[in-house]
Amino acid sequence: MFKVTPNPPHTDPVPYDASFDLDPEKMKVAADRALLIYLNPRATKAQIAPRKPSSVFVIDAAADDETLLVDACASLGSASAIVNDLIDLADNPRRQTLLVLQRVILMGELAVNRVLDNHKPG
Repeated sequence: MFKVTPNPPHTDPVPYDASFDLDPEKMKVAADRALLIYLNPRATKAQIAPRKPSSVFVIDAAADDETLLVDACASLGSASAIVNDLIDLADNPRRQTLLVLQRVILMGELAVNRVLDNHKPG
């Protein structure tokens, strides 16, 4: 019987290399050095620069919660409508994915609506 794929090439085993022996003391020194460089656990809050949010999309800090929730609800409703239009155009595997996406959006919209219903202005 003919085999479609050839056998893998015969290679010699990799010889033992003593330079790969890992000395625990050297590993600890290397780990400590890496932690110092990348995580800097001794840094104080003053040394770490404060995070500056991106100014591409900014929401006014004076906007009240109800306004933000109403906008989020409208955005989720629009996303749901867009996905609903795409579902009609999609074939079966993609249709199933879009249906799941629509349900996730709908659950978010329902949660925002519930918060709005429970929200007491003032």
